[in-house]
Amino acid sequence: MRHLPPLHALRVFEVAVRAGSYAAAGTELGLTHGAVSRQVAALEAWLGQPLFARVGRRMVATQAARVFATEISLAFDRLTEAADICGRPLAPRVLRVSAPTTFAMRWLIPRLDGFRAARPDTEVTVTTTTTLQEELRGGFDLAIRRGPEPWPQHYAVPFLAEVDTLVASPALLLRAPLASPGDLEGRVLLGTQTRPGDWRAWLAAAGAVRPEGARPRIFDHFFVTLQALEDGAGLGIGPFPVLDRAVAEGRLAAPYPGIVVERPGYFVLTPFDADKTPALAAFVEWLVAEGAASLTIPR
Repeated sequence: MRHLPPLHALRVFEVAVRAGSYAAAGTELGLTHGAVSRQVAALEAWLGQPLFARVGRRMVATQAARVFATEISLAFDRLTEAADICGRPLAPRVLRVSAPTTFAMRWLIPRLDGFRAARPDTEVTVTTTTTLQEELRGGFDLAIRRGPEPWPQHYAVPFLAEVDTLVASPALLLRAPLASPGDLEGRVLLGTQTRPGDWRAWLAAAGAVRPEGARPRIFDHFFVTLQALEDGAGLGIGPFPVLDRAVAEGRLAAPYPGIVVERPGYFVLTPFDADKTPALAAFVEWLVAEGAASLTIPR
Protein backbone atom coordinates (compact mmCIF):
# COMPACT_ATOMS: atom_id res chain seq x y z
CA MET A 1 0.00 0.00 0.00
CA ARG A 2 1.42 3.38 -1.03
CA HIS A 3 2.45 5.71 1.78
CA LEU A 4 1.21 8.93 0.15
CA PRO A 5 1.34 12.44 1.56
CA PRO A 6 -2.03 14.18 2.11
CA LEU A 7 -3.28 14.81 -1.44
CA HIS A 8 -5.32 17.92 -0.67
CA ALA A 9 -2.31 19.44 1.08
CA LEU A 10 -0.20 18.62 -2.00
CA ARG A 11 -2.65 20.46 -4.24
CA VAL A 12 -2.73 23.53 -1.99
CA PHE A 13 1.07 23.51 -1.68
CA GLU A 14 1.59 23.31 -5.47
CA VAL A 15 -0.72 26.27 -6.04
CA ALA A 16 0.93 28.29 -3.26
CA VAL A 17 4.37 27.83 -4.84
CA ARG A 18 3.10 28.55 -8.37
CA ALA A 19 0.99 31.55 -7.34
CA GLY A 20 3.78 33.02 -5.18
CA SER A 21 1.85 33.61 -1.96
CA TYR A 22 -0.70 32.09 0.41
CA ALA A 23 -3.15 34.88 -0.40
CA ALA A 24 -2.96 34.28 -4.15
CA ALA A 25 -3.32 30.52 -3.61
CA GLY A 26 -6.38 31.13 -1.46
CA THR A 27 -7.93 33.27 -4.18
CA GLU A 28 -7.34 30.60 -6.82
CA LEU A 29 -8.62 27.75 -4.65
CA GLY A 30 -11.43 29.58 -2.88
CA LEU A 31 -9.77 29.15 0.53
CA THR A 32 -8.87 31.54 3.31
CA HIS A 33 -5.26 32.47 4.04
CA GLY A 34 -5.49 30.44 7.24
CA ALA A 35 -6.77 27.35 5.43
CA VAL A 36 -3.85 27.49 2.99
CA SER A 37 -1.43 27.91 5.89
CA ARG A 38 -2.89 24.88 7.70
CA GLN A 39 -2.62 22.65 4.63
CA VAL A 40 1.01 23.67 4.08
CA ALA A 41 1.73 23.03 7.77
CA ALA A 42 0.18 19.55 7.49
CA LEU A 43 2.42 18.73 4.54
CA GLU A 44 5.48 20.11 6.35
CA ALA A 45 4.64 17.88 9.32
CA TRP A 46 4.33 14.84 7.05
CA LEU A 47 7.64 15.60 5.32
CA GLY A 48 9.44 16.62 8.48
CA GLN A 49 10.91 19.80 7.03
CA PRO A 50 9.81 23.39 6.35
CA LEU A 51 8.64 24.28 2.86
CA PHE A 52 8.26 28.05 3.25
CA ALA A 53 10.29 30.70 5.07
CA ARG A 54 9.09 34.13 6.12
CA VAL A 55 10.76 37.00 4.24
CA GLY A 56 9.40 40.30 5.47
CA ARG A 57 5.62 39.92 5.46
CA ARG A 58 5.58 37.12 2.85
CA MET A 59 6.03 33.37 3.00
CA VAL A 60 8.58 32.34 0.34
CA ALA A 61 9.08 28.77 -0.89
CA THR A 62 12.44 27.18 -0.14
CA GLN A 63 14.62 25.83 -2.94
CA ALA A 64 13.69 22.26 -1.99
CA ALA A 65 10.02 23.23 -2.00
CA ARG A 66 10.25 24.71 -5.50
CA VAL A 67 11.86 21.51 -6.83
CA PHE A 68 9.20 19.43 -5.05
CA ALA A 69 6.40 21.62 -6.46
CA THR A 70 7.74 21.18 -9.99
CA GLU A 71 7.62 17.40 -9.63
CA ILE A 72 4.10 17.59 -8.20
CA SER A 73 3.01 19.77 -11.14
CA LEU A 74 4.31 17.15 -13.57
CA ALA A 75 2.44 14.45 -11.68
CA PHE A 76 -0.75 16.52 -11.80
CA ASP A 77 -0.24 16.96 -15.56
CA ARG A 78 -0.13 13.19 -15.93
CA LEU A 79 -3.26 12.81 -13.82
CA THR A 80 -5.00 15.37 -16.02
CA GLU A 81 -3.99 13.53 -19.18
CA ALA A 82 -5.23 10.25 -17.72
CA ALA A 83 -8.53 11.85 -16.73
CA ASP A 84 -8.94 13.30 -20.23
CA ILE A 85 -8.45 9.84 -21.71
CA CYS A 86 -10.46 7.82 -19.21
CA GLY A 87 -12.70 10.43 -17.66
CA ARG A 88 -15.62 12.52 -18.87
CA PRO A 89 -14.97 13.36 -22.54
CA LEU A 90 -17.98 15.70 -22.72
CA ALA A 91 -17.22 17.64 -19.54
CA PRO A 92 -16.61 21.36 -20.26
CA ARG A 93 -13.04 22.62 -20.04
CA VAL A 94 -12.46 25.98 -18.35
CA LEU A 95 -9.68 28.35 -19.46
CA ARG A 96 -8.85 31.19 -17.10
CA VAL A 97 -7.42 34.19 -18.99
CA SER A 98 -5.87 37.27 -17.36
CA ALA A 99 -5.85 40.39 -19.57
CA PRO A 100 -5.56 44.19 -19.27
CA THR A 101 -8.96 45.82 -18.73
CA THR A 102 -9.20 47.93 -21.89
CA PHE A 103 -7.82 45.13 -24.06
CA ALA A 104 -10.30 42.66 -22.59
CA MET A 105 -13.27 45.01 -23.00
CA ARG A 106 -12.48 46.32 -26.47
CA TRP A 107 -10.67 43.48 -28.29
CA LEU A 108 -10.82 40.12 -26.54
CA ILE A 109 -14.35 39.77 -25.15
CA PRO A 110 -16.15 40.95 -28.33
CA ARG A 111 -14.34 38.19 -30.25
CA LEU A 112 -14.82 35.31 -27.81
CA ASP A 113 -18.01 34.07 -29.45
CA GLY A 114 -15.87 33.06 -32.43
CA PHE A 115 -13.72 30.85 -30.21
CA ARG A 116 -16.75 29.42 -28.42
CA ALA A 117 -18.30 28.49 -31.75
CA ALA A 118 -15.16 26.57 -32.68
CA ARG A 119 -14.70 25.04 -29.20
CA PRO A 120 -18.16 24.67 -27.60
CA ASP A 121 -16.66 22.29 -25.02
CA THR A 122 -14.43 25.07 -23.61
CA GLU A 123 -15.55 27.87 -21.32
CA VAL A 124 -13.34 30.97 -21.21
CA THR A 125 -13.36 33.14 -18.09
CA VAL A 126 -11.60 36.51 -18.19
CA THR A 127 -10.16 38.42 -15.24
CA THR A 128 -8.74 41.89 -15.79
CA THR A 129 -5.74 43.89 -14.60
CA THR A 130 -5.61 47.67 -14.49
CA THR A 131 -2.07 47.94 -15.86
CA LEU A 132 -0.09 45.96 -18.41
CA GLN A 133 2.84 45.73 -16.01
CA GLU A 134 0.86 44.08 -13.19
CA GLU A 135 2.80 41.22 -11.64
CA LEU A 136 2.01 37.72 -12.88
CA ARG A 137 0.75 36.21 -9.63
CA GLY A 138 -0.84 33.04 -10.92
CA GLY A 139 -4.47 32.03 -10.74
CA PHE A 140 -4.77 31.78 -14.54
CA ASP A 141 -4.06 29.36 -17.37
CA LEU A 142 -3.06 32.10 -19.84
CA ALA A 143 -2.13 35.75 -19.43
CA ILE A 144 -2.08 38.51 -22.03
CA ARG A 145 0.47 41.28 -21.56
CA ARG A 146 2.26 43.84 -23.73
CA GLY A 147 5.92 43.11 -24.33
CA PRO A 148 8.58 42.24 -24.91
CA GLU A 149 9.50 41.69 -21.27
CA PRO A 150 11.44 39.04 -19.41
CA TRP A 151 8.69 36.71 -18.20
CA PRO A 152 10.38 34.03 -16.08
CA GLN A 153 8.54 30.72 -15.89
CA HIS A 154 6.29 31.52 -18.89
CA TYR A 155 6.19 30.64 -22.56
CA ALA A 156 5.60 33.86 -24.54
CA VAL A 157 3.94 33.89 -27.96
CA PRO A 158 3.48 37.23 -29.82
CA PHE A 159 0.08 37.52 -31.43
CA LEU A 160 -0.96 41.16 -31.96
CA ALA A 161 0.92 44.25 -33.17
CA GLU A 162 -0.38 47.65 -32.05
CA VAL A 163 -0.16 51.28 -33.21
CA ASP A 164 -1.53 54.57 -31.86
CA THR A 165 -3.31 57.25 -33.84
CA LEU A 166 -5.61 60.24 -33.30
CA VAL A 167 -9.23 59.38 -32.45
CA ALA A 168 -12.40 61.31 -31.63
CA SER A 169 -16.15 60.89 -31.83
CA PRO A 170 -17.59 61.40 -35.35
CA ALA A 171 -20.03 63.94 -33.93
CA LEU A 172 -17.19 66.05 -32.52
CA LEU A 173 -15.29 65.98 -35.81
CA LEU A 174 -18.44 66.94 -37.70
CA ARG A 175 -19.07 69.82 -35.32
CA ALA A 176 -15.46 71.01 -35.27
CA PRO A 177 -13.51 69.54 -38.25
CA LEU A 178 -9.73 69.27 -38.12
CA ALA A 179 -8.02 71.30 -40.83
CA SER A 180 -4.70 69.51 -40.26
CA PRO A 181 -3.11 67.13 -37.75
CA GLY A 182 -1.74 70.15 -35.86
CA ASP A 183 -5.08 71.96 -35.69
CA LEU A 184 -5.28 71.74 -31.90
CA GLU A 185 -5.56 75.36 -30.79
CA GLY A 186 -8.32 75.60 -28.21
CA ARG A 187 -9.09 71.87 -28.44
CA VAL A 188 -9.60 69.61 -25.44
CA LEU A 189 -6.89 66.92 -25.47
CA LEU A 190 -7.80 63.84 -23.46
CA GLY A 191 -5.04 61.79 -21.86
CA THR A 192 -4.41 59.09 -19.28
CA GLN A 193 -2.03 58.93 -16.34
CA THR A 194 -0.90 55.44 -17.35
CA ARG A 195 -0.11 56.58 -20.93
CA PRO A 196 1.73 59.87 -20.34
CA GLY A 197 3.65 60.08 -23.64
CA ASP A 198 0.80 59.40 -26.09
CA TRP A 199 0.26 62.95 -27.35
CA ARG A 200 3.94 63.82 -27.51
CA ALA A 201 4.77 60.74 -29.58
CA TRP A 202 1.86 61.19 -31.99
CA LEU A 203 2.54 64.91 -32.57
CA ALA A 204 6.16 64.06 -33.34
CA ALA A 205 5.00 61.48 -35.89
CA ALA A 206 2.65 64.08 -37.39
CA GLY A 207 5.36 66.72 -37.57
CA ALA A 208 3.25 69.02 -35.41
CA VAL A 209 3.66 70.78 -32.08
CA ARG A 210 1.23 71.13 -29.23
CA PRO A 211 -0.12 74.70 -29.14
CA GLU A 212 -0.22 76.59 -25.88
CA GLY A 213 -3.97 77.04 -26.27
CA ALA A 214 -4.72 73.30 -26.17
CA ARG A 215 -6.59 72.24 -23.05
CA PRO A 216 -5.52 68.95 -21.44
CA ARG A 217 -7.89 66.73 -19.49
CA ILE A 218 -6.32 63.71 -17.78
CA PHE A 219 -8.03 60.57 -16.46
CA ASP A 220 -6.59 57.81 -14.27
CA HIS A 221 -7.42 54.80 -16.46
CA PHE A 222 -7.59 54.45 -20.22
CA PHE A 223 -11.03 52.87 -20.31
CA VAL A 224 -12.36 56.06 -18.68
CA THR A 225 -10.59 58.14 -21.34
CA LEU A 226 -12.18 56.02 -24.06
CA GLN A 227 -15.64 56.63 -22.67
CA ALA A 228 -14.96 60.37 -22.65
CA LEU A 229 -13.76 60.16 -26.27
CA GLU A 230 -16.93 58.37 -27.38
CA ASP A 231 -18.99 60.97 -25.52
CA GLY A 232 -17.36 63.71 -27.59
CA ALA A 233 -15.45 65.30 -24.69
CA GLY A 234 -12.31 65.90 -26.75
CA LEU A 235 -9.57 64.47 -28.95
CA GLY A 236 -7.36 61.57 -27.89
CA ILE A 237 -4.76 59.04 -28.93
CA GLY A 238 -6.02 55.48 -29.21
CA PRO A 239 -4.57 52.02 -29.92
CA PHE A 240 -5.39 49.90 -32.95
CA PRO A 241 -6.55 47.26 -33.58
CA VAL A 242 -7.97 47.41 -30.03
CA LEU A 243 -10.37 50.16 -31.17
CA ASP A 244 -11.18 48.84 -34.64
CA ARG A 245 -14.74 47.85 -33.72
CA ALA A 246 -15.42 51.22 -32.12
CA VAL A 247 -14.51 52.86 -35.44
CA ALA A 248 -16.36 50.30 -37.55
CA GLU A 249 -19.50 50.82 -35.46
CA GLY A 250 -19.29 54.62 -35.66
CA ARG A 251 -18.50 55.29 -31.99
CA LEU A 252 -15.05 56.66 -32.84
CA ALA A 253 -13.29 57.98 -35.94
CA ALA A 254 -9.60 57.95 -36.91
CA PRO A 255 -9.16 61.01 -39.16
CA TYR A 256 -5.45 60.42 -39.87
CA PRO A 257 -4.99 56.62 -40.05
CA GLY A 258 -1.69 57.03 -41.91
CA ILE A 259 -0.06 58.87 -38.99
CA VAL A 260 0.71 56.22 -36.41
CA VAL A 261 3.09 55.46 -33.55
CA GLU A 262 4.18 51.86 -33.17
CA ARG A 263 3.68 50.42 -29.72
CA PRO A 264 4.89 47.18 -28.13
CA GLY A 265 2.66 44.33 -29.21
CA TYR A 266 0.75 41.80 -27.14
CA PHE A 267 1.96 38.37 -26.05
CA VAL A 268 0.07 35.39 -24.70
CA LEU A 269 1.89 33.88 -21.72
CA THR A 270 1.55 30.28 -20.58
CA PRO A 271 3.11 29.21 -17.26
CA PHE A 272 5.67 26.46 -17.67
CA ASP A 273 3.69 24.30 -15.24
CA ALA A 274 0.26 24.89 -16.78
CA ASP A 275 -1.79 21.94 -17.94
CA LYS A 276 -0.99 21.74 -21.67
CA THR A 277 -4.51 20.77 -22.72
CA PRO A 278 -5.86 20.79 -26.28
CA ALA A 279 -8.17 23.66 -25.27
CA LEU A 280 -5.21 25.78 -24.15
CA ALA A 281 -3.30 25.11 -27.38
CA ALA A 282 -6.42 25.90 -29.41
CA PHE A 283 -6.89 29.22 -27.63
CA VAL A 284 -3.30 30.28 -28.31
CA GLU A 285 -3.70 29.36 -31.98
CA TRP A 286 -6.98 31.28 -32.12
CA LEU A 287 -5.35 34.41 -30.63
CA VAL A 288 -2.55 34.27 -33.21
CA ALA A 289 -5.07 33.92 -36.05
CA GLU A 290 -7.25 36.76 -34.73
CA GLY A 291 -4.21 38.97 -34.32
CA ALA A 292 -3.09 38.34 -37.90
CA ALA A 293 -6.54 39.39 -39.14
CA SER A 294 -6.56 42.64 -37.12
CA LEU A 295 -3.74 44.72 -38.55
CA THR A 296 -5.49 47.62 -40.34
CA ILE A 297 -7.01 50.84 -39.02
CA PRO A 298 -10.62 51.45 -40.17
CA ARG A 299 -11.21 54.94 -41.51
